[in-house]
Amino acid sequence: MKKGTKRKARHDEELKQTKKRSTKIKPPKPDEYFEDKRNLEDLWRETFPVGTEWDQLDSVYQYKWNFSNLENAFEEGGVLHGKRVYLFGCTEPQLVWFKDESKVVCIPVVVAVVSPFPPSDKIGINSVQRESEEIIPMKQMKMDWVPYIPLEDRESQVDRLKSQIFILSCTQRRAALKHLKLDRVKKYEYCLPYFYQPFKEDELEQSTEVPIIFPAEPKPVFCEFDWELDELEEFTGKLIEEEELSRDQKDTFKEFVKEKVREAKRANREAREARRKAIEEMSEETKAAFGNMRFYKFYPVQSSDAPDVSNVKVGVWAF
Repeated sequence: MKKGTKRKARHDEELKQTKKRSTKIKPPKPDEYFEDKRNLEDLWRETFPVGTEWDQLDSVYQYKWNFSNLENAFEEGGVLHGKRVYLFGCTEPQLVWFKDESKVVCIPVVVAVVSPFPPSDKIGINSVQRESEEIIPMKQMKMDWVPYIPLEDRESQVDRLKSQIFILSCTQRRAALKHLKLDRVKKYEYCLPYFYQPFKEDELEQSTEVPIIFPAEPKPVFCEFDWELDELEEFTGKLIEEEELSRDQKDTFKEFVKEKVREAKRANREAREARRKAIEEMSEETKAAFGNMRFYKFYPVQSSDAPDVSNVKVGVWAF
């Protein structure tokens, strides 16, 4: 047989085999199902959990928390429907059960503030180590209110959208923390938005207690002095009796307390005066806005993918 004839016969046999294979009926592939993303599904994740330790942030997102209650609040009939809302996050460490094991978990919480204008542009920094709360501009901590864009609107031009939802955002990069001083890093762990309510006396104006951190030797004296309830001589004598204060530091301590009381009373007077002046200069529209401001607190709802937090909710306005 000639070479060309052999090659043709082999080619014809390959064509037959190809036709046989092609006539086999392939079973249909099962339809793949992808759950549609909800329009506000990532709202809680986009809200910065202010006051959370940096090294705990990853643990907050280790569970698939369900905030459908927050999403539903923006639907028709919900408490946030059709309103301008400002949201900030925080975390609450709680001992909870999950999959037959008890553990301390950082539970994410979202606070919604209904207000026609930003409810605050300041951050309050407080801890047990600080004598008093430090109040600073949000932008000093690289935080600000920014518009939240729902998923269905993310293909649109942001400047054309009239957002009604604003979230507290922080642009501080975690990778850059190693270049910051420890005190600066710690400030992030003790901060929460500072809300000024001009029609309500705050704790500073009402309090008659003064936190005292007296620089004594060999260790500082930590205590609280109430200028209405405590008598200074008796108060000092008790500290000496309990060996918290040495006898030779008695007079110095008393003068120190008197100065702290004077500072606190002055701060109270200035706070009352500032509040009175703010109310006088306020428009009727702004007064009404402060009066109608509402706060709502949202915890994750129960699901099989995350711990049940229904028994550890704090706050009368928690959802």
